[in-house]
Amino acid sequence: MSKIAFIYPGQGAQKAGMGADFYEKSETARAIFDQAGEALKLDMKALCFEENEKLDLTEYTQAALVTTCLAMTRVVEERGLKADITAGLSLGEYCAVAAAGGMEDMDAVRLVRRRGILMQNTVPAGEGGMCAVMGLDAAKIEEVLEKPEGEAKDVTIANYNCPGQIVITGKTAAVEAASEKLKEAGAKRVMMLNVSGPFHSPMLVPAGEELGKELEAVSLHPLQVPYVTNVTAEKVEDIAETKALLTEQVSSSVRWMQSMEYMIRDGVDIFVEIGPGKTLAGFMKKISRDVKVYNIASWEDMEKVTGELCR
Repeated sequence: MSKIAFIYPGQGAQKAGMGADFYEKSETARAIFDQAGEALKLDMKALCFEENEKLDLTEYTQAALVTTCLAMTRVVEERGLKADITAGLSLGEYCAVAAAGGMEDMDAVRLVRRRGILMQNTVPAGEGGMCAVMGLDAAKIEEVLEKPEGEAKDVTIANYNCPGQIVITGKTAAVEAASEKLKEAGAKRVMMLNVSGPFHSPMLVPAGEELGKELEAVSLHPLQVPYVTNVTAEKVEDIAETKALLTEQVSSSVRWMQSMEYMIRDGVDIFVEIGPGKTLAGFMKKISRDVKVYNIASWEDMEKVTGELCR
């Protein structure tokens, strides 16, 4: 028997038009977009389906992506495709928890709206930044960051995406200084990212603490299937752990590569990436070529993938 994982992308995957075909063709998807719009007092259709500048602002991006991914997921499940385990990259973890049965869809949407605002506003614009480091292994990057010189201190790893692609985070000047040191250490390329803050860095601990207060007010449910958390790259089977993990997740490293390796060791052989883009499938090519990865970004993808996997 195959073991199937649903996996969800993080910020950066969003694009205008995402989910529009699901809205058009499915009452279930339509209800999720409409309810999310009502819950957040936002025009979710305009935000997700039309070209606009808000979609790339963290405070809007997170809610838009989670709404879209959950609308797609509920249609996929209606077609008979179910996950044995889930995971999501950064904000995608909220989709993973909801898809695993641990959280109501609208609570996930409300929480990531708040999370986006907190992440955007905790550190003043321009003070924090992130940089992608290509072609240098994680252990070498950790070694360089542990021995900072001059300005390059207090830089940490934000994302372990896949072998050869790691993202660092911290104060802008420190990240720039550290990226020069990493180039000297053999990185093929370093690229400052167009983000509004130093996400997944200790600078965001206050945002996590505020989010923790929001989480206290949310009722969680026993998990129907486990999910793998970014914080430890291990599976969570007890929902009682979830609030503390989501609080910590805002300021800790996203261990995506390690999470995927863990799931493969746990027997997952089919990964279904649900949401716009193919970022996670791209990472998986570098993590392991021994598993099958499917993408569901459109209605057509959904029909094809459910048709193949639900035989």
